[in-house]
Amino acid sequence: MRTRSNALYCGITTDVNRRFEQHCNGTGAKALKGKGPLSLVWSHPAGDSRSSASKIEYQLKKISKQQKEALIIGKMSLEAVLGKSQQQ
Repeated sequence: MRTRSNALYCGITTDVNRRFEQHCNGTGAKALKGKGPLSLVWSHPAGDSRSSASKIEYQLKKISKQQKEALIIGKMSLEAVLGKSQQQ
């Protein structure tokens, strides 16, 4: 998600639309309260377990904003971004 100040937020959920609505309504993460309007700029299936999704989320939170922006606009794949973060 992108905030009003152009910051990016990453999280995991089993239902992207429901969770996005919660964030927009102020009932989601505390980090997003008062940061709206929010826009959902990217989502991707993250495996079939919470564990695998959490590992991907952790790695995404470690990459640079420039890499995140490249991922959002499709200049880089998730696999390429995660591969680079594992090498750092």
